[in-house]
Amino acid sequence: MRPFVKPAAMCEPAKTVLFEETQRWSPAFRAFLSIPSVAAAVICAVLVLRGPIDPAGRAMIAACGVVIPLALAVLLWVVRMETQVCADGVYVRYFPFHWRFRHLPALDLDQCFARTYRPILEYGGWGIRWGFDGRAYNIRGNQGVQLVFRNGRRLLLGSGRPRELEAAIRSVSGCRGQSSS
Repeated sequence: MRPFVKPAAMCEPAKTVLFEETQRWSPAFRAFLSIPSVAAAVICAVLVLRGPIDPAGRAMIAACGVVIPLALAVLLWVVRMETQVCADGVYVRYFPFHWRFRHLPALDLDQCFARTYRPILEYGGWGIRWGFDGRAYNIRGNQGVQLVFRNGRRLLLGSGRPRELEAAIRSVSGCRGQSSS
């Protein structure tokens, strides 16, 4: 069983949260992508309302040209990555794709270390990504904490505060740093 896909609740209220971080795409990036989506939706809406289009064509334009771009624009503003470290492990959620936190048990961790990575070359970009070196949850930047599980699987957690995240994970898991091999 893969340890980093098990849905879980976030840290229980009685437990102490040792580290917490919420990341979002930058406002400039969200605006850069949202403005064309909203503009496309407005243009399509005008075509649907004013254009000489048959009813079937109107429905198709409304669905593809209005609903999809507006949904994309809303998605850009609600996406966030939340990371928490509690006594029993790491909790991560990439909302709205994960409705519940994923629990990464502290006992399953073998190594953890902060590192600089190349998101495009190593993982093909940002988001929930798969690469040759394992999986990544990242939302922006090129800093994160590499987790290596006892079963050999790897997960990179992007972070704006990678040293703090690494220290918090080490304090609950006792995982070792990067191996010299």
